[in-house]
Amino acid sequence: MGLKSFVEVPRDSHFPLENLPFGVFRPKPSSATVAGDSAPPPPPRPGVAVGDFVLDLSVISAAGLFDGPLLKNSKCFLQPSLNMFLEMGRPAWKEARSTIQKLLSADEPTLRDNASLREKSLLPMIEVQMLLPAVIGDYTDFFSSMHHAKNCGTIFRGPENPIPLNWFHLPIAYHGRASSVVISGTDIIRPRGQGHPMGNSPPYFGPSQKLDFELEMAAIVGPGNELGKPVDVNKAADHIFGLVLMNDWSARDIQAWEYVPLGPFLGKSFGTTISPWIVTLDALEAFVCDAPKQEPQPLSYLAEKKHLNYDIPLEVWIKPAGHEHPSIVTKSNFKHLYWTITQQLAHHTINGCNLRPGDLLGTGTISGSEPESLGCLLELTWNAQRSLTLNGSDRKFLEDGDEVIFTACCKGKDFNVGFGTCTGKVLPALP
Repeated sequence: MGLKSFVEVPRDSHFPLENLPFGVFRPKPSSATVAGDSAPPPPPRPGVAVGDFVLDLSVISAAGLFDGPLLKNSKCFLQPSLNMFLEMGRPAWKEARSTIQKLLSADEPTLRDNASLREKSLLPMIEVQMLLPAVIGDYTDFFSSMHHAKNCGTIFRGPENPIPLNWFHLPIAYHGRASSVVISGTDIIRPRGQGHPMGNSPPYFGPSQKLDFELEMAAIVGPGNELGKPVDVNKAADHIFGLVLMNDWSARDIQAWEYVPLGPFLGKSFGTTISPWIVTLDALEAFVCDAPKQEPQPLSYLAEKKHLNYDIPLEVWIKPAGHEHPSIVTKSNFKHLYWTITQQLAHHTINGCNLRPGDLLGTGTISGSEPESLGCLLELTWNAQRSLTLNGSDRKFLEDGDEVIFTACCKGKDFNVGFGTCTGKVLPALP
């Protein structure tokens, strides 16, 4: 039997007591103001998902219910973001999780039997607006799936030597644009830019003709590190609060023309979508699994005593423009990552780079070895050499009006630990 809450949690819910992911929200105006009221919207505040409800942590904190030694006098849940809480580290995270789990349990009367407090603190999800869970100062995107790296290399360089030698020695990455990271449900405007010239013509300029999704997850950094002081790979997990789903939208034509010699720029920086709920590493403990064997052995600073991943099934659905129902296009899994999130973080800091609470570390596209497990349209259509059929509509890349939906859910015994969804719809390019 799973843990029992006094809050009704549907059997197929992503958010039972075993999960308790953290996010930031505000009540929608319709539930916070009366018709015609011109009052400003309520401020953002941290929350936790349970079933179809959001527990308002600002209310719980103001009521003095966080009474443990680390959180009793803290104002971390009275902030408009989770950054202060992220900075407090794993002991505070465990204390908060334990307190929330107890308060929501079926046999705990503190919240269950206090009708006024319950009404203030438990809000239906349909009555809230989800926001970015943290102030993201910096964003880094890795390239950590061997199957994705092999496929991309084969497409662009041929099958003779698809993966560069350095890829097997270090987690390849680039620094992305944090200002264009948006929350799930935000529309994405088709980017404009340059593409490869045809013959002797000037480079193409206009809306991207090869707009793509990228199935990724991302780690949210907790406590950072001081400038000049790297994080030990075996202690890196203490610097990772949890994971979110991430769609790192890509304009493949713009990217292909610009990426030599310095790498991604306008083909990637126009939009990155993340899911609103951060699932903690503590909630994912039940789904730990072995990571892929690494050959050759990584250098000592990347050699983990426990080389582990998480078994997180991932799905991508596309709802074509003008259609009511989506079609599934990808079934992949987080466990396919060759370089683990702890290796990624340790490598990120080995030169002395300082990470800060709220920094976002994307995994890179997560592809498996099977045709149905490929994590982007570039791979699924082999760079437009073939088509996908979605509800009778053919696609090589995304068209205006298409909606992309990511979801992930770990299946335990009598409970789920899920991430909800990460969605975005493509709008036409600006004139």
